[in-house]
Amino acid sequence: MSCQGSTWHSRMPFAKLNVLHTYQCFHALKIKKNYLPLCATRWSSTSVPRITTHYTIYPRDKDKRWEGVNMERFAEEADVVIVGAGPAGLSAAVRLKQLAAEHEKDIRVCLVEKAAQIGAHTLSGACLDPSAFKELFPDWKEKGAPLNTPVTEDRFGILTEKYRIPVPILPGLPMNNHGNYIVRLGHLVSWMGEQAEALGVEVYPGYAAAEVLFHDDGSVKGIATNDVGIQKDGAPKTTFERGLELHAKVTIFAEGCHGHLAKQLYKKFDLRANCEPQTYGIGLKELWIIDEKKWKPGRVDHTVGWPLDRHTYGGSFLYHLNEGEPLVALGLVVGLDYQNPYLSPFREFQRWKHHPSIRPTLEGGKRIAYGARALNEGGFQSIPKLTFPGGLLIGCSPGFMNVPKIKGTHTAMKSGILAAESIFNQLTSENLQSKTIGLHVTEYEDNLKKSWVWKELYAVRNIRPSCHGILGLYGGMIYTGIFYWILRGMEPWTLKHKGSDSDQLKPAKDCTPIEYPKPDGQISFDLLSSVALSGTNHEHDQPAHLTLRDDSIPVNRNLSIYDGPEQRFCPAGVYEFVPLEQGDGFRLQINAQNCVHCKTCDIKDPSQNINWVVPEGGGGPAYNGM
Repeated sequence: MSCQGSTWHSRMPFAKLNVLHTYQCFHALKIKKNYLPLCATRWSSTSVPRITTHYTIYPRDKDKRWEGVNMERFAEEADVVIVGAGPAGLSAAVRLKQLAAEHEKDIRVCLVEKAAQIGAHTLSGACLDPSAFKELFPDWKEKGAPLNTPVTEDRFGILTEKYRIPVPILPGLPMNNHGNYIVRLGHLVSWMGEQAEALGVEVYPGYAAAEVLFHDDGSVKGIATNDVGIQKDGAPKTTFERGLELHAKVTIFAEGCHGHLAKQLYKKFDLRANCEPQTYGIGLKELWIIDEKKWKPGRVDHTVGWPLDRHTYGGSFLYHLNEGEPLVALGLVVGLDYQNPYLSPFREFQRWKHHPSIRPTLEGGKRIAYGARALNEGGFQSIPKLTFPGGLLIGCSPGFMNVPKIKGTHTAMKSGILAAESIFNQLTSENLQSKTIGLHVTEYEDNLKKSWVWKELYAVRNIRPSCHGILGLYGGMIYTGIFYWILRGMEPWTLKHKGSDSDQLKPAKDCTPIEYPKPDGQISFDLLSSVALSGTNHEHDQPAHLTLRDDSIPVNRNLSIYDGPEQRFCPAGVYEFVPLEQGDGFRLQINAQNCVHCKTCDIKDPSQNINWVVPEGGGGPAYNGM
């Protein structure tokens, strides 16, 4: 197939000229112009206002507007395809190419990332345990890795409404940050992308993996990137272009927390048959430039307590970075197993900043960035089966976060390293035998279970579920002090979580509405001005990627029973209940262009009616070192 003249490469900072042909083929297929006009009968008004127009809900093969459209896709072959350029995906890519160079093997590694630039969708605290990073890059200092702020001061406290009660961090407790670094993880990920490219990894930013492809024998064949050029009502534009297929012997899924392709793989291969449901938190974060007199480079400050009650899991962080200017990163994490539908994680975060121990640091400063992202909190009990024919899961996609340590980057990186080593062994084995076309790399899960990752997660497995008792979060702290500090996780029992976060909300009639103070515009802010600082942008004329399996459920169930919790748990103002244009009642309005890709709605929706799928590649937040 001939693939001519494209201007794609202006968006590809990591692309190399030797993969020019591949990139050009992303735009090779054009539609036939003889498709039929809009089918008016299909889109006539009904008793329920139509919200969802995405093809995953309304298949195109049943839509006359798509008749005559060329749906052929160009395909590329690789040895390994990686979905997601976060710490885990990039660690796997780098390690694969390191091994290939060491053993003089030629292995083609392709990595796709939905963000327009590597690191633009990355958000974390972040206080980094550098163990896995140093293993991957032993010469990181010489290469100029952006680890600029070693931890110099470590503080922990319990907040009441007016006071801060200091709590000593004893040696050996998971909260101890001695030897760690405060980092801007987006910048670190961007640096890792440069290292991956230098080793020969083909990095495709701005193209989202939208579909898992399968061989006839059921094994994973690879992925397809998203189609572009579709109108908001689901009809093809004259500029419609089909996505690219990337085929591989092994596909690594490193999508991050609650990946939409991983969700499909869990069901197809029954990967969660022998584990508990994953449980999550939402992390909200801001960057501030503060008064230099208040700046303490290297200080790490964590708190629990106010403004959350003892039965709502969560905590805060305030990190002082050493980046050449008085910069602090601050945020609040709220467990998504909370029960009160009136709770708004965003407004709790804004309220927290007014605490007497927090506000003085921010007074006179300027907020320069905002973002949010869901994170895994299920730990050891919620780890699914990690391998299946043709693919495997790494990083925050399956969920390796050490919750009491408040860290998951180091375990994500190590899982990527172990996956790469296991895949390389299988790809280069002279006695390779496979029952399926897609290779089943079972060695990866075996090696992970032998590693320090498994031991670390097992040791802290009971801390998060211990917070479900009558004392709530404080019961968890007591449990940590007695059983973890003394027994190091060797107690002969494993506690269970409460179940899926989506099942935890109580009906609104059984809960007390929460009265939040109005933002003052200096310390606390409204939602839309916050989203503006995330740089979030999507092509407006495309189907909403927040899809609903049933357009009637938001009003008929979520609004009537839970008072529309989606308008509060979303940290970006995506969901609004607005009055009907005619008659009484409300309808749900989805402002998809606001979405920061946090995945909270897909997780917390009590009806499990929202299904997050990828928008056109490049859409979403444009974080700068978040």
